[in-house]
Amino acid sequence: MSGVQRLPHLPRGSGFGEGLATVLMWSTAATVTAAFSWIVGDLLWHGLRGIDVAFLTQETSQAGRAGGILPIIVSSLWILAIALLAAVPPSLATAAWLADFTRRGGPWAQWVGHSLDVLAAVPSIVFGLFGNALFCVALGLGYSLLAGGLTLACMIAPILIRSLEASLRAVPGDLRLAAAALGMGRSRTVLSVLLPAALPGLLVGLVLAVGRVLAETAALLFTSGYVDRMPRGWLDSGRSLSIHIYDLAMNVPGGEANAYATAVVLVLLLLSINYCALGLGDRWHRHLAGLSSPVRP
Repeated sequence: MSGVQRLPHLPRGSGFGEGLATVLMWSTAATVTAAFSWIVGDLLWHGLRGIDVAFLTQETSQAGRAGGILPIIVSSLWILAIALLAAVPPSLATAAWLADFTRRGGPWAQWVGHSLDVLAAVPSIVFGLFGNALFCVALGLGYSLLAGGLTLACMIAPILIRSLEASLRAVPGDLRLAAAALGMGRSRTVLSVLLPAALPGLLVGLVLAVGRVLAETAALLFTSGYVDRMPRGWLDSGRSLSIHIYDLAMNVPGGEANAYATAVVLVLLLLSINYCALGLGDRWHRHLAGLSSPVRP
């Protein structure tokens, strides 16, 4: 019949192949979910019982076996703030230069890109040795929160730059053309048009950087120090949450319970930061959607 449209011929075995691919995808997703649930469940099972108000508000005693982790939390937040303040502005400037101020594929852009890729693959222990030699010894900062934060800023900068660059390149070119038609310069276009449009992608890079900073151990052993007292300032030594977990689990007999409790606090802190960043990104998406939607009479 000429009026009936025939379906295209499907190769034999395509149904089996699609079914196998579906099973593999579902199996992979189930395996990842099961592994994540196992890790988080084990942490919660062993660590939640040790968390209370005193654990979060008291100072450490008996090498971490007793007391709380308030100085550890304060030191971790100091290190995080220093690392982000030192890394975000130059990372934004470098990403904007790569995305809009230099020719893509040019020799300078390629050289900077290759350098960033190499730095992103350098082990954290190497950054720790570098930070100790430069910040602790050469600049005379010693074992301090400032030295640890600056070292982590050097470590997260390649990740931030690459993620920010990708976010800026993903902004539609029509926005750049519209800004040029209005007579806006490149710098103003980046600050007023491209960065607001690329904010969700920027938040993703920021979340990755925050996770890297809070979970880092090796680099801080050589820079911020091992002291578990309350820091008196950014030039004082301090211990991060990850170092505290390592010390309790490996070097302190009877410290496993507080190690699990500290690990739960670290995971909850990371989840809270991720949730806030994702919520901010969703709100910004809705804001942009509201601005771009046509106004009905």
